[in-house]
Amino acid sequence: MSARVRALVLCTALVLALLLTAALAPLPYSVAYPGMTANVLGADKGSPVITITGAGTRKTAGQLRMTSIVATGPDASVHLSDVLRAWWRTDEAAMPREAVYPVGNNTEEIAEHNARQMRQSQNTATAAALGRLGKSPKDIKVKLSLADVGGPSAGLMFALGIVDKLAGDGKGGDLTGGRIIAGTGTISAGGKVGAVGGVPLKTQAAHRDGATVFLVPKQECADAAAELPRGMRLIPVTTLDGAVGALKALNSGGHVPSCTK
Repeated sequence: MSARVRALVLCTALVLALLLTAALAPLPYSVAYPGMTANVLGADKGSPVITITGAGTRKTAGQLRMTSIVATGPDASVHLSDVLRAWWRTDEAAMPREAVYPVGNNTEEIAEHNARQMRQSQNTATAAALGRLGKSPKDIKVKLSLADVGGPSAGLMFALGIVDKLAGDGKGGDLTGGRIIAGTGTISAGGKVGAVGGVPLKTQAAHRDGATVFLVPKQECADAAAELPRGMRLIPVTTLDGAVGALKALNSGGHVPSCTK
């Protein structure tokens, strides 16, 4: 064997070894999937998601579904093959681990952080909804209960659920118009809607559970539209007022905001 052939064989072996190492080495990614959805106007594990005392509530029709994603744990090994598979699938997404788990080094710390965020989200959703309706939190108490869900991304849907139960569309009808409406977005006490992660996977979860309309933070329109399930209508929102107005317009045949305009 000539020196040139030996060198070529050696280089090939090294390249193959590097490729094999890259394929087997764990990467700093998590793989995410469509998670559960829950109707905030309904019940979760036998208890109402929204309980209001101090004011009369309406019997609602239709659904307002919060959406979620699930992901491989912070200690799970994700390899190149997992990332490549997720790249090509619409029901998976490879995301930097720090984007999925920005705090905490173990499952317990992450769960505690997510629970705190959920409690804060519930508080701000209540403040935003009551503030929009001109009602005092001193007189009206709202309890939100949703097991096994963490993070702040259900804030918008919680706020809409409170508004629907207390006031509906203001004319005796439901905000949903009898539809299954899904969505995502953080909410501030002043009613501002904020961006969240994993929107394409959340639209997949919403479609799976029967939703035909999806409320998305406006700044994430492009992400949501890129892999939108067939038959799903996207409505961009920036505020709670805007979301309520869009749903009223949807029911009355008025102008409804679109991610494509």
